[in-house]
Amino acid sequence: MRKTLCTIALTGLLGLGMTAFAQDQSTATTTAPPMHEPHGRMDANSQLEHLTKALNLTSDQQTQIKPILDSQQQQMMQLHQDSSLSRDDKMAKAKSLHADTTSKIEAVLNDQQKQKYEAMQQRMQERMQERSGGGAGTPPSQPQQ
Repeated sequence: MRKTLCTIALTGLLGLGMTAFAQDQSTATTTAPPMHEPHGRMDANSQLEHLTKALNLTSDQQTQIKPILDSQQQQMMQLHQDSSLSRDDKMAKAKSLHADTTSKIEAVLNDQQKQKYEAMQQRMQERMQERSGGGAGTPPSQPQQ
């Protein structure tokens, strides 16, 4: 149970950054030094650029989403630097922050974009579970065989 919660929290913590990296490594490689934070997360500008391409965002949507991503980045940095919180508390807050950011972004998207965005999030979660070595993150169908 704890491993599952950690996997979900890590998924939230890495958020859109890992999705973009996995989908287009060539772009991530060429922009990595100036566009990425430590630990492989993309900065808000890179996230917005990726979402704009993947979801075909309008300029109005970009204007609305940019402050959401900026806020998430700032809060994640503060959370990472907060030594008063336990690891579990940080994970829970990161998961909550990711969920809040996701719902705010989805509120700006049209129905077709929401479907694509949710699929992107699902693929990222699946990749994170695979990287964690399976275990509690493996689909229920495998243990039942």
